[in-house]
Amino acid sequence: MSSSPVTSRIHGPLLIAAAVFLVVVMPAMNALGWVDHFTLNLWGKYLCYGIMAVAIDLLWGYTGLLCLGQALFFSLGGYMMGMHLMLMIGKLGAYKSDLPDFMVFLGHTSLPAFWKPFYSFPFALAMVFIVPGLLALVFGYLAFRSRIKGVYFSILTQALTYGAALLFFRNDLLMGGNNGFTDFRTMLGANLRDPNTQRILYICTALLLVGTVAGCRWLTRSRFGLIQRAIRDSENRVLFSGYATANFKLFIFVISAMIAAAAGALYVPQVGIINPSEMTPDKSLEAVVWVALGGRGTLAGPVIGAISINALKSWATRAYPDLWLIILGGSFVLVVMFMPKGIIGLPAQISGIITRLRRRRQATSPETTPPAASTEP
Repeated sequence: MSSSPVTSRIHGPLLIAAAVFLVVVMPAMNALGWVDHFTLNLWGKYLCYGIMAVAIDLLWGYTGLLCLGQALFFSLGGYMMGMHLMLMIGKLGAYKSDLPDFMVFLGHTSLPAFWKPFYSFPFALAMVFIVPGLLALVFGYLAFRSRIKGVYFSILTQALTYGAALLFFRNDLLMGGNNGFTDFRTMLGANLRDPNTQRILYICTALLLVGTVAGCRWLTRSRFGLIQRAIRDSENRVLFSGYATANFKLFIFVISAMIAAAAGALYVPQVGIINPSEMTPDKSLEAVVWVALGGRGTLAGPVIGAISINALKSWATRAYPDLWLIILGGSFVLVVMFMPKGIIGLPAQISGIITRLRRRRQATSPETTPPAASTEP
């Protein structure tokens, strides 16, 4: 899936301008009062989804692995950060106890041993990457060594996500059950309800998004990226060339899981809640739609898709709450039928249509029509 000249130009100065706008202009406009705090917080949520979409594209668009479990890794990262934030509530909770409110409600009198290390922010931050990374490593090793691919890989990842969601819905797991974690108060001593704190979190999210896109762009353009795309196009040929494709796929799978987990860790303090509904299979399917609509195999396309679809969702669920799923499904069908390269491929598609129309017009114009042969002797 090579980039067209128009797409390549979009990936240049326009992407740099978009990065400056997200990292510098938006927070500055918020500080000046030109963008309200709600809008900035909403965009922070969109950018977290954009990071997860890039992680999916790294697997699906560049390696050919359609993962329907990326929401699980996103949620695990959020839960790891949420455990630290819950402990930071302390006696400010409803029950005025050092234990999280849901534990007091369930009758617990002491903090479980596996919760205690999460008092440390560095430990919680490390777990954001370690827990999803280990899960992806174990699952990916078993799947890729067994040469599971295609639709079977997608079904397995969806089953993994569904099983994890059912597990987290249980109260005896001591992870909040149906309600999950919420009512966060402080993070690193800063009040999470302070607009300045939310602005800093937004900037961190924007920087992570820019860094993720830049890092994945470098990776996919390296020698590793060439092998990665070769696996996507014809894995058997890569195997016959002597490469261990399972190792390449496993590496990408783990990296993708960690990227999604980092997005989830930033999502939680900005949105203020994390619960098992964030890791249900439909969330992963929705994220795949973002990538398809934006344009897979382009890195910038999934970000555009994630922001566009979620902005559309925010509007449609208020204006037409009963029609939102129909609008999403209709948009997906239209893009698949008429915009196969997604939103980011639209300029190249329009340019191609204009070029074909010009050639057709030149071919039928009188100036280019050859003169009729003379019949006179």
